[in-house]
Amino acid sequence: MSANFNILKSFVTEYKDTYNIQEVVYEEGLVGDIKKIQAKLLDEKFCPSNQLVGILNKQIRRARYPMEVAITGQFSSGKSTFLNALLARNILPTGITPVTSKVNFINYGEEYKLKITYYSGAQEYAPIESIADFTDQREHEMKDIKYLTLYAPMDILKDISFVDTPGLNSQSQSDTDTTRKVLRDVGGIIWLTLIDNAGKLSEAEVLEEYMQHFKNKSLCVLNQKDKLTPDQVETTTKYVSEKFGKYFAQVTPISAKMALESRAHQVDVLIQDKQDKLMESIRNSLSGNIASIAKNLDDYYRDLDEINNIDTSNNDKLLKESNIQEVLEFINNTIRPQAAESKEFAIKKDLKGICDILIKEYETITKIYDGLIEILKASEKNVLELFENIHKRYSKELFNIYNSLETIMEKIAHETFKNIKKRSAFRFEESKGFLGGKIEKFEYETFWIDSDAVYKGLFYDDQTIDKMFKRSIKLLKNIELNTDESFRDVYKHIKNEVNKWQEPYELIRKHREIASDLEFSSTRHFAAKVYENVLNSYNTAILENISALRKKFAYFNGALSYSYIQTTQATIAHFEQQILESEELYKKEPSRFSISHPREDEIVAKLKANFGFEKIEDFLTSKRNYLFKIVKYSKEQYLEINEDRMNFVTLKKEQYLEKIKDLEKIKEEI
Repeated sequence: MSANFNILKSFVTEYKDTYNIQEVVYEEGLVGDIKKIQAKLLDEKFCPSNQLVGILNKQIRRARYPMEVAITGQFSSGKSTFLNALLARNILPTGITPVTSKVNFINYGEEYKLKITYYSGAQEYAPIESIADFTDQREHEMKDIKYLTLYAPMDILKDISFVDTPGLNSQSQSDTDTTRKVLRDVGGIIWLTLIDNAGKLSEAEVLEEYMQHFKNKSLCVLNQKDKLTPDQVETTTKYVSEKFGKYFAQVTPISAKMALESRAHQVDVLIQDKQDKLMESIRNSLSGNIASIAKNLDDYYRDLDEINNIDTSNNDKLLKESNIQEVLEFINNTIRPQAAESKEFAIKKDLKGICDILIKEYETITKIYDGLIEILKASEKNVLELFENIHKRYSKELFNIYNSLETIMEKIAHETFKNIKKRSAFRFEESKGFLGGKIEKFEYETFWIDSDAVYKGLFYDDQTIDKMFKRSIKLLKNIELNTDESFRDVYKHIKNEVNKWQEPYELIRKHREIASDLEFSSTRHFAAKVYENVLNSYNTAILENISALRKKFAYFNGALSYSYIQTTQATIAHFEQQILESEELYKKEPSRFSISHPREDEIVAKLKANFGFEKIEDFLTSKRNYLFKIVKYSKEQYLEINEDRMNFVTLKKEQYLEKIKDLEKIKEEI
């Protein structure tokens, strides 16, 4: 018992390990939230496109990407010098002309390097010292460059990515347009202007055009404060704050030159420089000997001692006077919290927008199926009328055939009746008397049918009956062909209506790139296969009903084609036999029986009976004749098929409605 239990326990454990779905644990924060949404949107039930995968991955990269702060301003306002001061490195080239002709992204990297991205999509890397070769507007061959990315191993760049822009008075309109786009997308803006140029009309016009919507994330930096006295700096700062208050959250005067000089000589910066040089020398010496590496380490520690003994009081004073710290505080205390919140809001808004796009694309698909359902429903009235018209039209023509056949029967009966002739006959009767019995002879009048005269009058002289029969058979065949075509016309009507729906959707494509290619491919396939999916059911039913009607017409046609001469002969023979039998009875008991003389109506009745006229009459004239029954059945069958096909299309549509509901739930969770 224990062994069996252990086996069962082992089986259950193995089953759980194999088939249990492990719950995915996502990291905390915005990236984790995006990944949750990504997993749901990329569920295989949505048949996600590669473009959707790409844009969702882009949102994750966007969430992880450091906050971007744009540095912009007018011509020669010292943007590159200012950025060098923030980074404590003379990295970006400076000059008296607007040398930054490309957007420079300054990002964190494990080592200094420069990446050049071209409009063609190609990329290449270059030493950071060569950045000037790729930023000078004076170099016309730089037109193929889209943007530059500068990587530096600086802690500040782990949280902030700076964007050095061409400025808003660049020599190139395309560069100005690029800067405008950057300002819209970044988390913060630092507007750099020369303190002795601030507040001029030309600057006010630029700010009005480009900066009026960015106050909450914008800082105005008045550069080169070292050129003015403290009172002048205070006065200018107050003036700019009042005049341009609607464009900036804060106005801060600085000296980028003093800041760069002081920060370049800070202990932590100097130490970092030595560490960088040490690592570079070690990498270069790896192929050498241990002694060389040891010497590099000795030099490094000696340099550290010298750095730690440096008097930094002047540098600290210079740094304070530069006021660069106020810029960093604004970035950390104002821009960063707002940027993080804005980034989260923007990303989640974009994710909701992605859901809306996918929902709209699915709604486009559901409308396609709705259109087909509406066509099938709207067609019902016309289709039922078409069926009804078949019965109305051809019932009259069938009745005309019936009248023609009845006329034929009456004509045959009349000709037969006309040729019933009298003849004399004798009967013999034995009588008894006193002298013994004797046979007496009695003459009586009987009848006979001159069949030769009947056949001659009906069939041999003018062939009237033959022509009448052939005419009826021809009419019947025409009705068969016409009803056949009329039934086909019903299907053609349905087909034409459905084809109107089909035509625009056989080539339908998604409207937005992130939508599912497979979903639209499936919809195109459904439209292309509309015969198999929808029309085939109607066509099959119509063909079956045509076949049933043809069989009935074939039977009826066979009845008409049956030898009417033989039918007439059989009828005449019947009455001849009837006359003979009555005559025999009359001979035996003349007082009790009389000799039969067929009436014309009796002949008509017998002709019809021999001709199977009851079935013919039912087929041709009954209010519920066979055509009526076929049409009635066709209408009922059509309504059933139509309901079935509409339900089928509705089920296809509901698959997409369910996906829309799922997307709406995902959107609510964002």
